[in-house]
Order: sequence, then structure tokens, then C-alpha cells
Amino acid sequence: MTQTYNLAELNFESTIGGMGEETTARAIPVIDLSDFDNNREAIKQQLWQAATEVGFFQLSNHAIPLAMVEEAFAQSEAFFALPNDVKKQFPLKEGLNAGWEFMAQVRPSTGTADQKESYQVTMPHMNDLWPDQTQVPEFQRIILDFEYRAWKLGMDILSCFAEKLGFDSDFFTRAHDRSSAEYQSTLRLLHYLPMEQADQHEDNWRAGAHTDFDCFTMVFQRDGQGGLQACPGKDAQGSQQWSTVEAKLELITCNIGDMLMRWSDDKLKSTLHRVRMPRADEYQGPRFSMAYFCQANKDQIIQGPDGKYPAITARDYMRQRLDANFAPSKSK
Repeated sequence: MTQTYNLAELNFESTIGGMGEETTARAIPVIDLSDFDNNREAIKQQLWQAATEVGFFQLSNHAIPLAMVEEAFAQSEAFFALPNDVKKQFPLKEGLNAGWEFMAQVRPSTGTADQKESYQVTMPHMNDLWPDQTQVPEFQRIILDFEYRAWKLGMDILSCFAEKLGFDSDFFTRAHDRSSAEYQSTLRLLHYLPMEQADQHEDNWRAGAHTDFDCFTMVFQRDGQGGLQACPGKDAQGSQQWSTVEAKLELITCNIGDMLMRWSDDKLKSTLHRVRMPRADEYQGPRFSMAYFCQANKDQIIQGPDGKYPAITARDYMRQRLDANFAPSKSK
């Protein structure tokens, strides 16, 4: 029996679980952020077009140095290389998106556990969750610096969407205030299991089909470690045509999340995406990625000017989404 949820986006997600069709006909737009301040108006129009027509896009020539991205990846890989008994010292805090989990996320679309482990950084809840200098030297400093750089870039992008929606430029920056105890934006380090460690049951996915909970997501990928695919919402009701998103270190892959969909009264649509298991002729090793989720502070009220969706606090919204995603898996 299909589970029923209080949120329409969860009920929709629970209907998506099959392989669908893969297509090369739809390109993922790449937006050049060079000289952002001086090119802001042109970039804003490109962002709006990409977000409304495709829902997924990639950023080139962004403000985060590639050396910093590589350094953060190195720290992530070092953390996941620790024995599980050590990583268990930093367990995921229930409902707070902070800490380490191993195959604990179960998507409503699949009912099975994602074939991955992850470590969440949500700043107000990180007490006792940092590995020390003997375990992963400089981990906390490097990861917090990277988190700040990702937040800053995310706020630049969201300021463009704010202006297009008729809000003032800093509307979303205030809604994601890093100095607040209500802050709940998250940097997520991800390690998808190599095939010799993964459960290769035909119904399993590295990450099952889903839309993101947040306003805006930025994903960092390594060259050659692919598998990410996107399916714009308008297509998901039909044949589910999935487009492959190129994995390149110098590109940041972005998508709209459900919070911003609600705040925009559906002018901006969140987009289904997934990470499929590699085929026999593809790279079979581990896949590392990092995702930064711009999630509005808990005390923010999410509702667009037209009132298309009922008002809900970001706290309550996140709680319902997390409860649905960390539910028991279906038995095989």
C-alpha cells in the first residue's frame, strides 16, 4: 500500500520509483558567473530561464576556488575512510541534519535505503560531532570554511531569484541568517558505496528519485564519478525521461528545492533527480560528492504572495520531510 503524506510533494515523490527512460535530448544549461557584480542583470535572466524551463543548471567560473573544492573533497574522503566504529562517535542527531549516517536514508520513491553514507554539517547542532586532530587533521576548519563559501554563493544566486519574484534583494539572505540559532542550512558530505560493497539488488539506488526539501541546492562532483540524473517535474507525470548531469569538478550543479517552489507559488519548480547505480561498463568505484542545501531558518514562514500553498514554518516543513526520508525501509 502506498503511504499517504500531509505534503503534496511527498505524495508525488512516492509515485516515482522505476527506471523510466534515459535521454540525451535535453541539455543541462551552464551559466557563466564571471564578473558576477558587473554582469548581474544578464546572469539573473539566465538563472531565471534555466530555473523555470529546466529546473537544473550548472555554474561555471564561480567564486569558490577549485583548490578549496579539492581540499574539501580530500577532507571528506579522509573522514569516510575512518573505521565505522570511529564514525559512530558522531551519530546523526534525530531531526537535526547533523552527524553521520550509514544507509539510513529511505526515499519515499523507492522504500529502500540509499546505497551511501553521509556526514551532515548544520552549524547550531555540531557539538560533539567533529573528528579531532588525530582522526582527520584540520577537518573542522576546512569544512567550516567551505560551508561559509557555499552559503555566500548560494545567497548571491538566491538574491537574483528574490528580485525576479518581487522581493527585496536580501529577502532570502535574511531567511538563511547564519548568525541565528534557527539556522538549518546544511553541508552534506556524501560517499556512495563502491560496487563491491553495495547491495546490488535491482530495486536499489545510490540515491532514489526525489526532490530536495530546501530553497536551493548546490552539488559539487568529481570528474568521472557520474550517475546524477534529472527529470524536470513537468515530464515526471509522463514517461519519466531522465537526463544525465555531467560530473566535472569545475562545475557546480544546482537545482530548485520545494521550499522555493512554495515561496514562488510554483513559478519556480523543484526538479526530481536521482543517482543511479553504475552499469557494468561504467566506473565501479566509490563516488564522492558534496551538497550544500540552502534551507530557510526554522522560524521562517514559507508562503508565496499568492498564497497557493498554506503557510508553514521551515521547522515544521523540514520535520515532515526528514521523518518521511528516515523511515524504515521496505523488506525485500
